Amino acid sequence: MATHFDPGAAAPADSGIFGLPHSPEEAHVVLMPVPFEATTSYGGGTSEGPAAVLQASRQVDLFDVETGRPYERGIALLPESEELRAWNTRAKARAQLVIEAGGVDPSQPELQAAADEVNQLCEKMNGAVYRTTKHWLEQGKRVGAVGGDHSISYGIIQAHAEKYPGLGVLHLDAHADLRNAYEGFTWSHASIMYNVVKRIPGVKSLVQVAVRDMSEEENQVIVDSQGRIRSFFDATLQQRRFDGVPWNRQVDELISLLPEHVYLSFDIDGLDPVLCPHTGTPVPGGLSFPEANALLAGVARSGRTIVGFDLTEVAPDPEGGEWDGNVGARLLYKMIGWMLKSQRA
Repeated sequence: MATHFDPGAAAPADSGIFGLPHSPEEAHVVLMPVPFEATTSYGGGTSEGPAAVLQASRQVDLFDVETGRPYERGIALLPESEELRAWNTRAKARAQLVIEAGGVDPSQPELQAAADEVNQLCEKMNGAVYRTTKHWLEQGKRVGAVGGDHSISYGIIQAHAEKYPGLGVLHLDAHADLRNAYEGFTWSHASIMYNVVKRIPGVKSLVQVAVRDMSEEENQVIVDSQGRIRSFFDATLQQRRFDGVPWNRQVDELISLLPEHVYLSFDIDGLDPVLCPHTGTPVPGGLSFPEANALLAGVARSGRTIVGFDLTEVAPDPEGGEWDGNVGARLLYKMIGWMLKSQRA
């Protein structure tokens, strides 16, 4: 780190993530922006999430009373990929044809052709994220991704599961994301965890927290998983809290189901939508910011190691408000802080 860097000073407008001066080569934590939201069928805007988080991050104070000084290890955000941007633009346009038609119709081959092209572009995105993650993991870095919609998580989870076989995924989300090829899109944001458990054998377990919106078919996927998927539904968590069960006790119970190495996959709509009002598919309920932070703290407290993460579905206010980016940046800094603190164990 540059010797003149003052962590208490105001961050320049053109500085790096959290106002830090690190290059990816200098940093211990390398963040990858993935501005991709091809299959979003309700609210949009998550492709602008990485830029919104970057801008808001420069307002985050770097000393954290719980995790100390995460910035001292070095944190860097890679530049956005113009190629990914181009794939997103094309895929969104093609996906819109299918979404407006209500999905793929066998009698309309042009819809199947559009869906096929979207799937191919999503596969390119998955491959790019996987290769970038693998490269930086081989350099000894900790790697995180900032989306984009939740579909961007496949490649980074795949790379981590190869490096840490028997990995556990801790999944915060309002949705189960266990749909099979939703609306004809194999790599839909609504199918991310279905694809993870079906296609990545290195993932030993999936623990879902705050789910409150899912289909009956998704529930059956959970039942049929024979314990590989454990879902802690928001209604159950809240009812137990109403009955007097402390949140930290619930946290300890769910984390006990995870293996030694833990990957965090956090869709910001797992939080109370008051904290993320412009995310694509907000659902009433969810965790408060302190509850989400206590969940992260619980992983570190348990002696498990957080090895990587993604933060997705941050969508900035189209009217220019900074709240969504602000919350996203602060959750991101907590994720990094607890990840680094967990490594000490």
